[in-house]
Amino acid sequence: MRPARVLPALLLSILVAAPVRVSKADELAQIATQRGDLPGPESAEPLLAYIARPKGPGPFPAVVVLHGCSGFGEHEIRVALTLKTWGYVALALDSLGGANTCGERGGKQAELVDAYAALAYLSVQSFVAWDRIAVMGYSMGGAATLYAVERGAFERDQFLHFRAAVAYYPACDTSQGGMTVPTLVLTGTRDDWTPASACQQMAAGESDIGITRRTGKDPLVILVTYPGATHAFDVRRPTRHYHGHLLEYNDSAAKDAEARVRNFLQTTLGDARDEGPGSKP
Repeated sequence: MRPARVLPALLLSILVAAPVRVSKADELAQIATQRGDLPGPESAEPLLAYIARPKGPGPFPAVVVLHGCSGFGEHEIRVALTLKTWGYVALALDSLGGANTCGERGGKQAELVDAYAALAYLSVQSFVAWDRIAVMGYSMGGAATLYAVERGAFERDQFLHFRAAVAYYPACDTSQGGMTVPTLVLTGTRDDWTPASACQQMAAGESDIGITRRTGKDPLVILVTYPGATHAFDVRRPTRHYHGHLLEYNDSAAKDAEARVRNFLQTTLGDARDEGPGSKP
């Protein structure tokens, strides 16, 4: 496992190599003195994160970003910088401290614990609107996202709660779909790692156009399935097989998903000029 002190150097190398724009407002921050860890002895290493924030004092709505099983990397930085351009503070966690859990079980629980540590951290920052914070996760981070907002689960014992959730290609087979906040799930029909069928069952069926809306006593849950899209369909890398699973970038699915996420966050969180969703006349 990579020591936490190496993350600043790793982050710098990613930023230098990637064609992304950063500013002085972006920073590496310690979120908690101790991060959640994989099953076994607890880690004594701190929880670190990359924070990207818009210019100005805010307060801005915010999004906690949870990575997949391969750990923190360029993808999370790109996501954070995109969120920043939309007017959100983005906090991308390094939950595993360099561990790669793709070939084994575990990791979701660590990200879940860290997500709430990030929520607590953001809630006391002057530039963050403490009651307008969402969580967004990818793959394993997506599964942690679902569990973070599922009714009667981990959130039940938390003082602070997320306002909304976005899960990209999560493993839905352990979720019942009873969420406490608006939740957007995005997945591909060719995903052979976290099958869309489990998410369709979680969301109680699929419509003809590939969008499911769950209504009733629980807040709205929206499932969007992309025909032909695989796991990690939004990651700009060459087509490859990883741990026996097909990963292929799908430009149309990635762009549609990004547009849906932007609209979803605007609807559920508002922007820096709002007091909250629905506050405008």
